[in-house]
Amino acid sequence: MTIHSSHNDWLNRILIRPLAPEDLAALEWDGEYNHFRRLYREIYQNACNGKAIMWVADLPGEEIVGQVFVQLDSSRNELANGKNRAYIYGFRVKPAYQCAGIGTKMLTTIENDLQQRKFEWITLNVGRENLDARRFYDRHGYYVVAADPGQWTFYDDQGRKNQVNEPAWRMLKRLR
Repeated sequence: MTIHSSHNDWLNRILIRPLAPEDLAALEWDGEYNHFRRLYREIYQNACNGKAIMWVADLPGEEIVGQVFVQLDSSRNELANGKNRAYIYGFRVKPAYQCAGIGTKMLTTIENDLQQRKFEWITLNVGRENLDARRFYDRHGYYVVAADPGQWTFYDDQGRKNQVNEPAWRMLKRLR
């Protein structure tokens, strides 16, 4: 994708907002992530039940350019416990929009929202090979607290079970 308007024009129009039901298909990014269709619907159900929040970076009238999910409550208390610890995952910005400040804008929105909800801690996992993301989180005050094997499963859009192995670093930040 080529961005036709000036950088400041489109960046100033970016709106960070909770996902609306009609945004679900846009999370698939024109087929790149359609294998996560069932997973996205599952996260949406958790959001409807108050256990998660799905955020998008919306360029109104054009497209969803970023997404991030926040698990508020989980069976894995070291990630999210529904009281004072939340877990960030699925954080993506479309390549044509990266390195422009959208990630920072999304992260700031999430942190502010969680503070208003009285959460004290944010956890996340960052792939050990994803050095750019690791530097991003370091710059924003997150620090490594543990290694994580990064093993998880999901059912794809065809109903097939997929095993994922993404060794990661668990990172943590205390909200003020």
